Amino acid sequence: MDGVSLTPPSRVTLDGRFARELAEMALPWQAGEVPDPRLLALNEPLAAELGLDPAALRSPDGLRLLVGNLVPEGATPVAQAYAGHQFGAYSPRLGDGRALLLGEVVDAEGRLRDVHLKGSGRTPFARGGDGLAVVGPMLREYVVSEAMHALGIPSTRSLAVVATGRSVRRETLLPGAVLTRVASSHLRVGSFQYARATGDADLLRRLADHAISRHHPRAADAEHPHLALFEAVVAAQAGLVARWMLVGFVHGVMNTDNMTISGETIDYGPCAFMDAFDPATVYSSIDHAGRYAYGNQPVAAQWNLARLAEALLPLLHDDQDRALALAEEALDAFPGQYSAAWSAGMRAKLGLPEDLGDDVTAPLVDELLTLLRADRVDHTSFFRRLGAAAHGDARAVRSLVLDLPAFDAWTERWRALGPDPEAMDRVNPVYIPRNHLVEEALAAAGEGDLEPLARLLGAVTAPYEQRPGLERYAAPAPEGFGAYRTYCGT
Repeated sequence: MDGVSLTPPSRVTLDGRFARELAEMALPWQAGEVPDPRLLALNEPLAAELGLDPAALRSPDGLRLLVGNLVPEGATPVAQAYAGHQFGAYSPRLGDGRALLLGEVVDAEGRLRDVHLKGSGRTPFARGGDGLAVVGPMLREYVVSEAMHALGIPSTRSLAVVATGRSVRRETLLPGAVLTRVASSHLRVGSFQYARATGDADLLRRLADHAISRHHPRAADAEHPHLALFEAVVAAQAGLVARWMLVGFVHGVMNTDNMTISGETIDYGPCAFMDAFDPATVYSSIDHAGRYAYGNQPVAAQWNLARLAEALLPLLHDDQDRALALAEEALDAFPGQYSAAWSAGMRAKLGLPEDLGDDVTAPLVDELLTLLRADRVDHTSFFRRLGAAAHGDARAVRSLVLDLPAFDAWTERWRALGPDPEAMDRVNPVYIPRNHLVEEALAAAGEGDLEPLARLLGAVTAPYEQRPGLERYAAPAPEGFGAYRTYCGT
């Protein structure tokens, strides 16, 4: 990056703003010693954005920085405290059980960004866990978070994955790893739940002011800044979840401690991209009731935002009834904001004019989704191939559909609206982290072969650009792939 001064590991400046301003929620702690660090993946463009020298990060000192064993002078790593509802059950004290905030850096555009570790060892928040992470889930987060960023979806980023040389016991012994994660911050709904539960009104106010300053500065000028903060988070999450839905992303663990105040996607545990379109799709091995199924994600998001509203009530008004009314009014905006973002996104996916009314597009979209569900059509392949049908060649997309008379009738009505195939190609990806390819890459990495991972990353980090030689990365899962399950990795 031209004009960026790259910094070697020993001279990295890591600020401790969160720890200074919210000391009650920051427990100073050190990462566990890594016996034999070995770099598995390094995001060189992101390193340059942060003003870090990629070559230096590959050095022994660089690897020690990436796992938290080299702490720059003046930095104070902390485990962050937060609460959360996990699958609807409230836990008042969660926190970073296997993670540390190393500190904040100012990037090339002047933005403050967290540098955070995952899998760095037990902290007092570990609740009986070992505090460690293994190679597979950390590489999964690297691939999926970088794919989400390339798709234009707000997300935490992955800077590096470093193998530790330590075996970690899960169902079997697995190779350990640390993920170095970058985010606008790690403030969550659960952060506000924790502050509210302490009964410390000053802490809650300072946390809200910190969130306004860092993420939603326009709220500071509002008549009621803390209400404006809540409204901004509601709007950010409505837009975020709509974007998930448009690309078929299933988060898998939408607990309140996994919903950010910034509006970034966080925690790529049991996540996956949907293959065959079905609103009931669940990939997480622990989501037995389908609470966080693909089609339930908007409802789950609004539920989480209601918990944020509850935490913020003391800041909204001195009168509890008035505070509740203000919170409900702001929360009631979520369905309309989500619907508007989803509808605009679907018009774009279908190449239709922005000013086309919902009275025209909504029935068309509903009919299409009913058809896709009935025929179990691959979500990503369908929308990408539909662009060719706008040109008049529907052979590729028709090969995905069973009920051809119904699809042909739908296509005729859609074409009459004048879809723009070039616009469709700009929003419908060719490549996503398909589940069978992710598993293939992770299995190979576990055996020491990183080439499949590199090829997959090369595809999904340029998702809209169709390239020769990458046909298998655009293809649906093979018939023999079977039912897919993902795991949180702890």
